[in-house]
Amino acid sequence: MIEHRLKAIAKKILPADLRRWMRITHVRVSERPPYKMVRWGSLRRVTPIHPGWGVGRGNYIDRYYIELYLEQNAACIRGRVLEVTENEYTVRFGGNRVTKSDVLDIRPDYPLATIVADLTDAGDIPSDSFDCVILTQVLNFIYDVKAAVGTIHRILKPGGCVLVSVAGISQMAHEEMEYCGDYWRFTSISLRRLFEEVFPPTNVTVEAHGNVLAAIAFLHGLALEELHSDELDYRDPNFEVSVLLKAVKP
Repeated sequence: MIEHRLKAIAKKILPADLRRWMRITHVRVSERPPYKMVRWGSLRRVTPIHPGWGVGRGNYIDRYYIELYLEQNAACIRGRVLEVTENEYTVRFGGNRVTKSDVLDIRPDYPLATIVADLTDAGDIPSDSFDCVILTQVLNFIYDVKAAVGTIHRILKPGGCVLVSVAGISQMAHEEMEYCGDYWRFTSISLRRLFEEVFPPTNVTVEAHGNVLAAIAFLHGLALEELHSDELDYRDPNFEVSVLLKAVKP
């Protein structure tokens, strides 16, 4: 109560510029480290320490979250499974539960593709075809994401599941820019709303992982092995590095 009264009095008698200076000064001296005392070290640079998400240094930081999520939801990876670009996760997490593995790609000359199609307009893929769709780091590169989600819903069998990962914080993917584009960064709210327009809200679950350290390390191209597990596992909702979703078709 006294503090509020003092603030009210100060607002009446002190000029606005002086009040602003006092607020800024209070913050600057109360933080640790204080204003202009941050030791930037290797981070004081305008280019990343290593370009390309850590390729060559070790494993990708965001894959830590993606692969842990797929492992936790491995029971969904069964029957006929569709994955984009390659079927590494289908084999790794589906094992002998998978009866047929398909790989989708938009490029007609892509050697691993068993299905060449654009998820935004894939009329040649029959409806109710797949028990599971693994969609890791794909929606960021599709402009018409609503059409793509509609296709996923259509080609899933009743009771089928889609497992999704998208980038929340990430650098641009220039290789993908050459043939499909890099359009979006998602939040847990935007990804949930996107899927709840097609799937029943009760059949959609979303989670996000990351923190400021994981985000900085990822943007600088550092490797997973350069961070400790407790640093990766700490969740700060203000820094969603990876957003993960599971949706089940009724």
